[in-house]
Amino acid sequence: MKKQLHVISTGQQSQQELINKLEMIHHEVDAIHLREKNWTARQLIDVIQQLITMGVPHEKLIVNDRADVAYIMETKGVHLAYHSMDISFVRDAFPTLQIGRSVHSIEEAVEAEAKGAHYLLFGHIYETSSKLGIPPKGLQDLQYMNDNISIPLIAIGGITPENTKEIVQKGVAGIAVMSGILLSADPKETVKKYRAILDKGDK
Repeated sequence: MKKQLHVISTGQQSQQELINKLEMIHHEVDAIHLREKNWTARQLIDVIQQLITMGVPHEKLIVNDRADVAYIMETKGVHLAYHSMDISFVRDAFPTLQIGRSVHSIEEAVEAEAKGAHYLLFGHIYETSSKLGIPPKGLQDLQYMNDNISIPLIAIGGITPENTKEIVQKGVAGIAVMSGILLSADPKETVKKYRAILDKGDK
């Protein structure tokens, strides 16, 4: 099965800068998460409309936290965090949405799967500047998590083209990258590096 590459917005770029970079890379990625905690619903909708106009498919777009926006704009789904609405509420109210959930332990993962999550985001796997002072989960925890759930697991946190292969070898469904792509000097070239390794699988 093809390994997925999810790109998550950083919250550090203007709307136009984010749109410009996503226009460059959307053909090479499997999912685009709009994770913009300070944006209004109107801002999210404006950006989604612009992305769709430039050719980004609805089925690649995932809105963080705002299930209402995701549903109204007919995006692929919504991604929930620990502070978000309960998965079961979202599933019942917005049955067409694919629901993702960020988890940090096997207990959270099992609960999220039981409530109807379609995939899980687990991390951070490696040291990362966005989680300073918080010990990474590491490859052993990633393997254990993947072995004990039946829905797709996406790894996140400090993942570079250089360490992507060892992530893939744990059998996960894919990886998610934020600043490693969107804040890189050449997002298009960086995405190609990740894509090449993911497409090779665990070979």
